[in-house]
Amino acid sequence: MSERRSPERSRVFVLGPDDDNVVTRCLDFTRSALTDWEWLPVTDDDEDAAECAEDVLLLVSELVANARLHGGGPISLALLRTGDGLRIEVTDRSSVLPVRRRNAHPARPGGHGLLIVETLARRWGAEPLDGGKCVWLEVSVPARVTPDA
Repeated sequence: MSERRSPERSRVFVLGPDDDNVVTRCLDFTRSALTDWEWLPVTDDDEDAAECAEDVLLLVSELVANARLHGGGPISLALLRTGDGLRIEVTDRSSVLPVRRRNAHPARPGGHGLLIVETLARRWGAEPLDGGKCVWLEVSVPARVTPDA
């Protein structure tokens, strides 16, 4: 493990109500954590790291946007490093658990967020909480990054 690598294994971003820039703020927060954890590509030709970082940012934007659109607004974003990857958790104000639309029209916007999550995440799920829920997903560590012990 690199000496520059942040020893923090988790970061939590608590969000305020009615934030119009919530997705952008969560992406900035995630990008900062990925930089500190050396998950972002070091060079332009580091395609594995670039693809992994892009996937993580897309997944964060999907979870946060879904919480904003369907969950009464996101409450928090948590990034938790695991031994072999990253767990992303978004809590919101709705107790209604997400269900992927089976008949989302491919040419129309909307209804594709959970399909993206199912495609890119190693695992995902949702758990009810008092006053809302937590939607989580897990992704694998990029190949060039040494997994945490």
